[in-house]
Amino acid sequence: MTESESAPPPTTTEAKPQAVDNAPTALSVKETNALTDAFTPEERAGVEQLRANLPDILPDGKPTKFWAGIVLDPVVKDAKADMVLVKFLRARELNVDAAAKQLKETLAWRAEFKPEDAAKEDFPAAFDKLGLIFGKDKGGRPITVNVYSDAEALKEAFSDVDRFLRWRIGLMEKSVDLLDFETTDATLQIHDYLGVSMSSRDANAKEAAKKATELFSAHYPELLYRKFFINVPAVFSWIFWLFKPILPAATFAKMAVVGKGKDTIGKELLPHVDADELPEQYGGKAKFDAVPSA
Repeated sequence: MTESESAPPPTTTEAKPQAVDNAPTALSVKETNALTDAFTPEERAGVEQLRANLPDILPDGKPTKFWAGIVLDPVVKDAKADMVLVKFLRARELNVDAAAKQLKETLAWRAEFKPEDAAKEDFPAAFDKLGLIFGKDKGGRPITVNVYSDAEALKEAFSDVDRFLRWRIGLMEKSVDLLDFETTDATLQIHDYLGVSMSSRDANAKEAAKKATELFSAHYPELLYRKFFINVPAVFSWIFWLFKPILPAATFAKMAVVGKGKDTIGKELLPHVDADELPEQYGGKAKFDAVPSA
């Protein structure tokens, strides 16, 4: 998104928010940026109301560190914090009470799960074959690639569902850390199903996928720009529709199932990703050994 020529420059407010554990103190923050300038009047009003409720939402009403180190502060108006708030509002169709409830539940979950720690934890080498962050799309959004072709790696990863969820949430935190919430506020995801068979989806795999989807929907709302399921065998195309009942309609609309072959995949992905940022196996020019070849 870009600011119109007539839009006023971002304003800055000097403030000293109350310091708390794990929350950095900023001497100055921008009250507006290119993303907040694009708010609709309804979104802007909703953000103002939700920000006014922060003393009742935040733990003990104190400033709290959130995604990408952004501090939610009941006193300081910060454009990046407003971007966090609008995510929860959009997920709840601008219902302030519902958004406040979801945000409060997410804060409680983060305090218990500690996703920032999950992003720093070590996991077995098998996980390196399942997912990583590679390149950016044309809008500067980070791209997360999930690969399901290595049967042994999948078996190892899904043998412990809780461990898998910590790894997957950690990967999500790493991708969100790459967002500046000034020009980028969402990620692009690619899920590669090349070589996946019915035997690949045992009970643990299904449970892990379901729980991960629920966690993302509940605690990382509106952070998805687009999600592409590629190299999907025809027998698995129905799995895509299993997501519909558990995802907001707006999120489901961002998902697409793509067939096999780099030409077919490239036709769908190249409008969103430059060829130099897209693996050759997906119709681009980038060298990326972690992605299997058809």
